[in-house]
Amino acid sequence: MKLESWHALSLRRTLLLVLFPGLLVVVAAELWLTWRTAVDAANAAYDRSLLGAIKSMDANVSTASGGLGVELPYRMLEFFELTASGSVYYRVATEDGLVEIGNADLPPPPRPLVTGQPQFSDATYFDEPVRVGSYARTLERPLGGNPVPQRLVIQVAETLQSRQAFTQALVWQAIARDLVLVVAATGLLVLAVAWALRPLARLRSEVLARRPQDQGPISPQGIPADVRPLVEAINHHVERNRLQTEARRRFIDDASHQLRTPLTTLATQVGFALRETDAREQHRALVAIQSQLDEAVRQANQMLALARTETAELAPEPVDLDALAQAVTRQWWPEARSAGVDLGLESAAGGAWVLAQPALLKEALSNLLHNAIRYAARGGHVTVKVEAGETRARIEVVDDGPGIPPDELARAGERFFRGSNVQQSGTGLGLAIVKSIAERLDGELQLAAGPGGRGLSAAIDLPALRTNTP
Repeated sequence: MKLESWHALSLRRTLLLVLFPGLLVVVAAELWLTWRTAVDAANAAYDRSLLGAIKSMDANVSTASGGLGVELPYRMLEFFELTASGSVYYRVATEDGLVEIGNADLPPPPRPLVTGQPQFSDATYFDEPVRVGSYARTLERPLGGNPVPQRLVIQVAETLQSRQAFTQALVWQAIARDLVLVVAATGLLVLAVAWALRPLARLRSEVLARRPQDQGPISPQGIPADVRPLVEAINHHVERNRLQTEARRRFIDDASHQLRTPLTTLATQVGFALRETDAREQHRALVAIQSQLDEAVRQANQMLALARTETAELAPEPVDLDALAQAVTRQWWPEARSAGVDLGLESAAGGAWVLAQPALLKEALSNLLHNAIRYAARGGHVTVKVEAGETRARIEVVDDGPGIPPDELARAGERFFRGSNVQQSGTGLGLAIVKSIAERLDGELQLAAGPGGRGLSAAIDLPALRTNTP
């Protein structure tokens, strides 16, 4: 199963599927450690018993006759066999093997013996696993008048039935204990997960119980700290939707109000034309109707353009502001000549590249040029400027018309807002369209008074590409 598939499961199931196998792995490791501990404990206890048998046997070794003699304590061996619950073997010999008493074929110690230090090892004797204890000491009197000091080796071996039974008993006790712990831990884990997820279930119920018109924030009270950022993000999204809904409602209200006035005027003018019998007066009425219809169509087109800019899908691509400004400015030269306005262009050296949608930028620049040419007086000047910096690029339209009063600049760009000093008819949507497009392209609309405090400077400021090439 892929990691994404695990994430698609419920939190409860994911936690149980991850934590329960982990718990089993921990229990398995603990059982292995218990078995090792039990083996070491059994060896330590039984090896002490082996050492006791070796010491007892060493105490009964005699060399007084010039040879090696052992007074075998049979009762002690019988007791040791009962303790070991199996067979016991022994060997007493000189290190050179010339004199041996007992089981001469007992396996030798795997490592050289250190005088006075016992050594314990596992071996096989008569195809049966045994534990062998070996001990060496220096004989006080060498055998047979040997001038070289001799060492005596004493070995005692026992079968492992008693050790294994002791170890198995400890391991089974640990298994039983761990099974109880696993069952208890699993139950506690299930209860803890269910209890920890209760706030999420409560949050789901609260969200489902909300009325459709309720766009208030979700209360983060009682929500786990890990989930609180998600709730805050949802609240942020809900707030954005609420603001968009309110803006859309205001737009619809304003649009219906703005369209109602020209439509009412048109109805009045049509009624007047129908009642008028004089041909010239009818012609004048029809001309007025045509003008009013043109204004209504333009207003409707601007409202549709504003709606499109706020909802259209973005497909950004590298755009050279300089080339775009040249193309749009050429399109508006006939309009400027007709209005008696001098329309000019100041290009940026090397181009000004941004990541944007060309159609939206053309729409924004066209609105700026339309406003500038319309409000500039005959004989006025309108200039399109393109500037490029390391991090920002801008396209600016400057005119020497009436401009916007300084105390109203902050409101410029609001829907249907028009400066108090404007005499011409209009919708107040041109700058709103430009502002919406600039914000959608991660930029901003910057408005200021023109050079010398005359006219208006409207600039679209956008993030520049890192290089001046696409």
